[in-house]
Amino acid sequence: MSEAGNLHAQKFVSQAALDQAAAAWKAAQGAASSSGAGLSHASVTAPIAGVVAQRYVEAGEMATPGKPLVTIFDPKGMRVIASLPQYKLAEFHKAGRARIEFPETGKWVDALRVEILPTVDARSRTATARLYLPENIEGVVPGIYARAHFTIGQAPKLTLPPAAVLRRGEVTAVYVLDDKGGARLRQVRLGKAVQGGELEVLAGITPGERVSLTPVKTGIDLKTTASR
Repeated sequence: MSEAGNLHAQKFVSQAALDQAAAAWKAAQGAASSSGAGLSHASVTAPIAGVVAQRYVEAGEMATPGKPLVTIFDPKGMRVIASLPQYKLAEFHKAGRARIEFPETGKWVDALRVEILPTVDARSRTATARLYLPENIEGVVPGIYARAHFTIGQAPKLTLPPAAVLRRGEVTAVYVLDDKGGARLRQVRLGKAVQGGELEVLAGITPGERVSLTPVKTGIDLKTTASR
């Protein structure tokens, strides 16, 4: 006789409670049998092919229903999520295309497709844009910071390649070259990066002036010449 049967015989539990316990036991057995889990090992198959980003259980640990085992991402289906100001939505829709910048690596890629959701957040007054990425971009993983760049107009700008810029603490400068091959360090004020990765020049140099693309080497050469 089971423990529950003993308690019922001794008048510690009612017949209704005994019947309820027996029904619950049969239901649990049926669920285990139908799922194929039983009390033995089971194989868990991911619904997609991808890369394991995070694991929530260790080898030998018991899995329980409702507890996630791993997080998987598909490197072929990644996208960038951007917030767009409401007052510029018409221009973004007209642009239709965008480039994506990954500042930490200096990489720029063209979005395969731009999808702007048809709703606006009432608090932030922004809409959400989804920018779909090409497959298997080296160094790009879920969670990495990115900037979305939309071309909504054209204007002439003076730009510099990042390699020409010398940064020393709070000072940003370039070596301006003269017609005789000499170089002079000049402080500049830069704006944001533009399409192609170059930096907009707000002040410090004028169109037509030449700058050194190897500022560190130029600075060493100047010191060497001065010491002679």
